Amino acid sequence: MTQREENFEKMLAFVQRKYADTTAKMEALKAADKTKSATFRQLMGDKLMYQNMLTLYKLYGLMEES
Repeated sequence: MTQREENFEKMLAFVQRKYADTTAKMEALKAADKTKSATFRQLMGDKLMYQNMLTLYKLYGLMEES
């Protein structure tokens, strides 16, 4: 595996981990009825960004569809 491929795999794992972490934090805030907080809104923006990145990876065949 080339250095470039290794770096891609690291980035993909990072994005997947951040997406999962962000989703979990949002669920905790939702359970605490804090969906109108600035933190929740920032997390929503982050989640959408990570989701878009993952969608692009799938679109270009860079990761398996789940």
